[in-house]
Amino acid sequence: MVLAASALRRLSTFAQEFGFLRFNIGAAVRVPPIKNTLAERIMSEVDALLMIRQEPALQNRVLLTVLYGGGLRISEVCGVRWPDLTNLDEAGQATVFGKGGKTRVVLLSPATWKVLTALRGEATADAPVFRSRKSGALDPSAVHRIVKAAAARAGLQTAVSAHWLRHAHASHSLDRGAPIHLVQATLGHASVATTGRYLHARPSESSARFLGV
Repeated sequence: MVLAASALRRLSTFAQEFGFLRFNIGAAVRVPPIKNTLAERIMSEVDALLMIRQEPALQNRVLLTVLYGGGLRISEVCGVRWPDLTNLDEAGQATVFGKGGKTRVVLLSPATWKVLTALRGEATADAPVFRSRKSGALDPSAVHRIVKAAAARAGLQTAVSAHWLRHAHASHSLDRGAPIHLVQATLGHASVATTGRYLHARPSESSARFLGV
């Protein structure tokens, strides 16, 4: 119902803007508010690290580390190739092709960079960082399976997905004092308001703490 109402509003707005309708008939359609469930999809720092540390396969463990440590989208991590990685002293950076066709550079911590470069072995110069068993790069469905298995191994609920690790990166870095504009740039959000949702999802202070009940 909510999706249908929203689609009708967008369609009528489009039709009016391009002259197919004289009036925006969809403007009168009320779209019911949608509950913000972001807080339900943010795991604790302990759970995120547990998923990573209990993963027995090296490539899968590095994959989980980069999803969380770099805050990458699943399509971005699948597309990373060795030429996209650059060493910076003890740490490094990854150039990723993101949402909307935008390219951005993500700095990686020394710990993440160390496990990532240890994965290379004898890979060819232009090879994908995360390879499938057959050939070529891992596809999103394979990454989803890896994340699901890691979550189950850590005793987490089955709803956990690769994007949860991106949510966790945003929330945990903000909790640790990272400037919101820095988190926005790292995640590739078009607006700081999108990044700000993580502050509201897990507030660090509340007037409830000042009450005696």
